[in-house]
Amino acid sequence: MINYPEKAVYTYDDLVDILRILRAPGGCPWDREQDHKSIRRDFLEECYEAIEAIDTEDPVLLREELGDVLFQVAFHSELEREAGRFDLDDVISDVAAKMVQRHPHVFADVT
Repeated sequence: MINYPEKAVYTYDDLVDILRILRAPGGCPWDREQDHKSIRRDFLEECYEAIEAIDTEDPVLLREELGDVLFQVAFHSELEREAGRFDLDDVISDVAAKMVQRHPHVFADVT
């Protein structure tokens, strides 16, 4: 058993640490055996649940479901980090750069 501190508020770094612990030897056997294809339906299901929360205008449920979607993004990113291709920081950097590039009217000197 791995001790991880209980906190009132967890951070991005905690999420990454928790996911790596789950995937590590001594972690969760189920999480360790997953790959992109084995959890693709989970990803889709979490997206549908987030959409349901939006449709029902339930902010408490939306918060929970967005967390589940985020965990799926982190999980797929961790699989890629383990393969040496990219990690969650790369995903975040890419989407941030894309948003800046797509909004030159906000982030650049465009008339």
